Amino acid sequence: MFRRFTAALALAALTGPAAAVTLDLEDAVELAMNHDPRISETEHLVDVARALLQEAVGSDDVFLDLNMFLAIAPEADGFYSNGSSNCVSLPCTVATDGDEIDGLSPWADLKFKLIKPLATFGKVENYTEAAQGNVDVKRGAVRLQRIQSRMQVTRAYYGYLTARDSHDLIEDLVRRVMKAKKQMQAAIDEGRGDVKLSDFYALQTGAGILRKSLAQAGAIEATALAGLRLLTGIQEPEPLEVADRHIRPVPLPMPDQSLKEWQDQALSARTEMDQLEAGLRARRALIEAKKAEQLPNVYVGIVGSAAYASERDRLSNPLIYDPFNHVGVTPMVGMQWHWAGGVQSARIAQAEAELNALVDKQSFARLGIPFEVAERYNKVRAGRQGVEEMAEASRAGRRWMLAAYADFEVGSERMDRVIEAFRSYALAHTDYLTTIYDYNVEVAELMRVSGAYR
Repeated sequence: MFRRFTAALALAALTGPAAAVTLDLEDAVELAMNHDPRISETEHLVDVARALLQEAVGSDDVFLDLNMFLAIAPEADGFYSNGSSNCVSLPCTVATDGDEIDGLSPWADLKFKLIKPLATFGKVENYTEAAQGNVDVKRGAVRLQRIQSRMQVTRAYYGYLTARDSHDLIEDLVRRVMKAKKQMQAAIDEGRGDVKLSDFYALQTGAGILRKSLAQAGAIEATALAGLRLLTGIQEPEPLEVADRHIRPVPLPMPDQSLKEWQDQALSARTEMDQLEAGLRARRALIEAKKAEQLPNVYVGIVGSAAYASERDRLSNPLIYDPFNHVGVTPMVGMQWHWAGGVQSARIAQAEAELNALVDKQSFARLGIPFEVAERYNKVRAGRQGVEEMAEASRAGRRWMLAAYADFEVGSERMDRVIEAFRSYALAHTDYLTTIYDYNVEVAELMRVSGAYR
């Protein structure tokens, strides 16, 4: 569908600035899904969660700790008083601080550790599982934001249709009242006795009230269209039109499906349930990781150190270590253990409490979601009946208005009765339009709470 809509946009661009973009509801929803910055925001949070997952997985990889610097060291031309670095004949006298040290030397130093964990006793595995659960939770947040955007577009789309139809209705009534007002003014100017000034003033009052309602309806229509533009990203001055000419009640989704079937579908398909499962999995893994923090890490690696000072003699005596001039490297096997009993126990207790809170939240969701579905299901059924009743009321109100107006034109009906008929029809039809809007939104809400929207 989005390809079809993209092609329509391209065609609109080729036909010139006057061509309007025409959207049906699904086009508007699809466009909002690709435009809404809030969806992009939640997708970036998924990227953050994935990076945390990569960090957890990478904790088991080889890592290098290296420090290298350039500095200065004291110059030294020999270890012994005779200037030699080796004792070749006895007696050998070690040089004092002032004997052979005169000046400074450039000094380069390198220390490194290359480490590969062998066993972390569950730390890496459980932190990785917890991070994966966090990724799944964040993915669910993206789906929920997409559903929220869909619902907002649905309200804006049907709200615009309702406002536009209400505006057209009041505009039609204003034309009829103004026509009647002109006829009455002409009759008064002609001095006809069958037309009362009180009726004329009553009609003038009604016309003013209708014009005010017309201005309000126009403002609501413009606001609804602006909201639709905001959600879809189609900004002024680009023309925007909706494909539907009038608001109509949408078909009842799966009319033969029972309430129990709707509820079962919700418990298995709702994104929130998937999020809770992922959250529980992450919390359980986090508890195991906190417990594993009480155990050591075993590793293998290579450690080395090297230093060079150009103005210092290098000692060849393995019993003496010169930090300014040496080379050394060795493989190693080690164990690292950081144990803090009170702190680690408290962290485990905190993680367990958070898990228990999430378990209770899941329990409430299993009770609350079926109730939420039942609420929407009953509202949809009542809304459908309300649409049918108000459709009949609107038709009857229009017939009353037309009959009263025709009777007034032949002089057999009072103007106050005509105005009453106009008012009743306006109220009945606007209530009918509002009832359709409420019903259509409730159908969308039923689809949302049942997990039909993903």
